[in-house]
Amino acid sequence: MKTRVKELRAAAGLTQLQLGRLVHVSVRTINSIEKEANYSPSLMLAYRLAEVFGVTVEELCCLRENLELEDAERRDSRPA
Repeated sequence: MKTRVKELRAAAGLTQLQLGRLVHVSVRTINSIEKEANYSPSLMLAYRLAEVFGVTVEELCCLRENLELEDAERRDSRPA
């Protein structure tokens, strides 16, 4: 899932460790979210991250863009 975590973290001048501590997760979790490696943060984690950055969960998780990508993938995978 695409997120803006890396961009927002960098703009805030935070390390992955600092961000992890703020939202009570490991550096590994922050790294996985930033790599978009088939990792979707839980709703509570997304909320905590959004709170840290002063954005909505929708903005943080690029929900509109991710929805459009998912819909396109489903359309493309339908049998002809």
